[in-house]
Order: sequence, then structure tokens, then C-alpha cells
Amino acid sequence: MTEPLRVVVADDQDLLRTGFAMILTADGIEVVGQAADGARAVDVVHKTRPDVVLMDIRMPGVDGLEATRQIVAADVDPPRIIILTTFDLDQYVYAALGAGASGFLLKDVTPEQLVAAVRLVRAGDALLAPSITRRLIERFAPHDEVAATLHRDLSALTSRELDVLRLLAKGLSNAELAARLQLGETTVKTHVGRILFKLNLRDRAQAIVVAYESGLITPGAADGTSP
Repeated sequence: MTEPLRVVVADDQDLLRTGFAMILTADGIEVVGQAADGARAVDVVHKTRPDVVLMDIRMPGVDGLEATRQIVAADVDPPRIIILTTFDLDQYVYAALGAGASGFLLKDVTPEQLVAAVRLVRAGDALLAPSITRRLIERFAPHDEVAATLHRDLSALTSRELDVLRLLAKGLSNAELAARLQLGETTVKTHVGRILFKLNLRDRAQAIVVAYESGLITPGAADGTSP
């Protein structure tokens, strides 16, 4: 029998926090803890070890960005973190993705979208709408050569892995990558895994950020059809 998906909800608005917990519980997802600020969220995550954390970005005291950094740094296998925000172009959301969050949701998300998002990131996928991600990158990513060099050296990747990373950064799923590159889906998964390993990245969300910050892909090319 599959173990239930375990979630912590962190938000300083009691009504929203309780509402999210009720939605998840009704769908068979176990809410193992709640927190009204970042410091409490870090403590609850440490004690309950959930699979996924819904993390409000703007909370009093320790905010969601710092809480995300602390959670990711404290564990070799930290939970997946979904950032909750009121604004789709929030500089803290971009910073949180770089710090290890697996994606973000706007707070006016529907119950169905919330449940689907939690299950998606638990499976290891990034929760990033390509159009919104492109706008975040365009506004907040560093574009100078020094920043790109310091972030990641892509020379460790093969030409095929660079192709995969370019398309991954455009928001393509493994199935779409396989079709575009005329490869088997298992082969694509292997390439993605090697990219994450070589660049010391947790998941696809961080890979997407690196693809833009390194200059491998530019925001204007994100909707293109060629790698």
C-alpha cells in the first residue's frame, strides 16, 4: 500500500492556511503540520519530515525565502517546496526557485490545481508555467557574465545534454522532450538525471533557472520551437 502524501502548510493568513489544509485532506493528502511564520515552518518541517511544503513567501519575521533556504540546507533530501504568492512577478519567488523551491502557485489557485500541484512536485517535476517563468527570469535574473560564470559551469554537459536542457527550460515535459529529440522517454529521463547530477541541482526548477542565468537560453527564445 502506498504511503499517503504528507504536506506542511505555512501561511500567515489563518483562513487561507486552514482552507488549503481542508482541500488537501479531502483529497486523501495528509497535512502533518501548519505554521504561521517561517521560523515555525522550519521547525515543523524538521519534526514532521513531510514530502511537500506549501510555503507563503511573505510572512512576518523569517519569510518564506529564508525558510526555504534553511529547509533545503538542513537536509540531504529535503521536501519539495511550493511557494505561495499573490503576485506572479515577485522577486522573492525567483530567489526562492534559486534557493531550491520546486515551483510556485498563486494564492487564487483552484482546489483541483492545488491538489494536482502537490502531487506533481512530489513526483519530482517542476511546477513552472513557461510564460510566467520567462517573465520572472527576464525581470530578476542576473545577466552579467560574472554572475553566469559563478552560478554554474555548463562545460561538463555533452551536446545532447545541452539540447535537453534548452528544451527543458522551455517547459517541455519528458514526453515532449522525447518527441522533439526523437528519443525514448527513458533515455530522456536519463539525460535529465545526468544534467541534475553534473550541475549539482535538486530538480528541474533549478535546472530551468540555471539555463537562463548561464545564458544557454534567453527569455525571448523561451516560446521558440527550435532548441
